[in-house]
Amino acid sequence: MESFKLIGLKLKKRTKNANGQSGKDCGELWQYFEENKIADQVPNKESNAIYAVYYDYESDEKGLFSYFIGCKVDVNTVKPENLDELIIPQQRYHKEMAKGQMTGCISDAWSRIWNSNLNRKFAFDFEVYDERSFDWNNAHIDIFISITD
Repeated sequence: MESFKLIGLKLKKRTKNANGQSGKDCGELWQYFEENKIADQVPNKESNAIYAVYYDYESDEKGLFSYFIGCKVDVNTVKPENLDELIIPQQRYHKEMAKGQMTGCISDAWSRIWNSNLNRKFAFDFEVYDERSFDWNNAHIDIFISITD
């Protein structure tokens, strides 16, 4: 997949999966993103899809990582002062689909990923929330996992 640019919000500190910490931290960022209509503030959006990105991994799924929520924009778009930007580099991905009732289907998909034999790169992994994710009783979310060559 080619590189692309996102504009949105970055979690202010790194988080981790242990003791449900990432669920709390990322959930709070999502709540802020939604309540403050951050997607509406992103200029030059290529679509209404929202990307949730896991990156800056300390090690693997057990270590610290950074989290970002935003929208895909043209690479030349200048970010507003109150928002953050993130460049997703060109890399290879394995695509997984989360399907079913939110938010459990996301947790189930990540459990499958963690228990798989994927040769994960732990670079930039992301979920794409588009019109297929609006029905929380029957959501479809694409998850892209960075893999090594």
